[in-house]
Amino acid sequence: MAQAAAPQTIALVDDDRNILASVSMTLEAEGFAVRTYTDGAEALRALSTTPVDLAVLDIKMPRMDGMELLEKLRRTSDLPVIFLTSKDDEVDELMGLRMGADDYIKKPFSQRLLIERIRTLLRRELSRGTTQTTGEASLIRGELMMDPTRHLCTWGEKPVELTVTEFLLLKALAQRPGHVKSRDQLMDAAYGENIYVDDRTIDSHIKRLRKKFKVVDTEFNQIETLYGVGYRYRET
Repeated sequence: MAQAAAPQTIALVDDDRNILASVSMTLEAEGFAVRTYTDGAEALRALSTTPVDLAVLDIKMPRMDGMELLEKLRRTSDLPVIFLTSKDDEVDELMGLRMGADDYIKKPFSQRLLIERIRTLLRRELSRGTTQTTGEASLIRGELMMDPTRHLCTWGEKPVELTVTEFLLLKALAQRPGHVKSRDQLMDAAYGENIYVDDRTIDSHIKRLRKKFKVVDTEFNQIETLYGVGYRYRET
């Protein structure tokens, strides 16, 4: 008899034990394995030695908040991350996305919505793994090179570290230089057709993309904004 596949593991990091308990029960009922942590410092120690498939992080926590935890995780990992934010934490949402979070959900939140967002990000990771197996061809546009099989991106042969969301957005733009992609089209490329995220989420990811490329080339201007329409990759 074939051995059952190991369940995917989710890390929940929140100082609210009621949220940890209720979300854990829901995720376990959906077939996930769950690890819970009540602060960022504890989570960082554990995740550094025992990786998981996805992390859900609260922003406001004692000892080490979600922002600091994400910053430290991003130094060594492109682990998919969803932020939980309070209703009025718009600045924190934007900062989190710019630092490399893949998504965010506002409290109070629907657990069904959280599960759908988790499944979407995990499907993307699985798709990325399938791409690595099947050997999707590299994409080259002037100084830009994107290798989906290795999740590798370079500009002028200098590496640019991208999250999964950033990689998918850039790939969607660079595949057809000169063609405008609306925010809705970019949402579909990065998140799938069944998940809605607001325009600001896409804008924040684009800002972070530009910032990362300007680190290796201050003259980088390949991603153009067409106000009220969307974005396009400049034709070379």
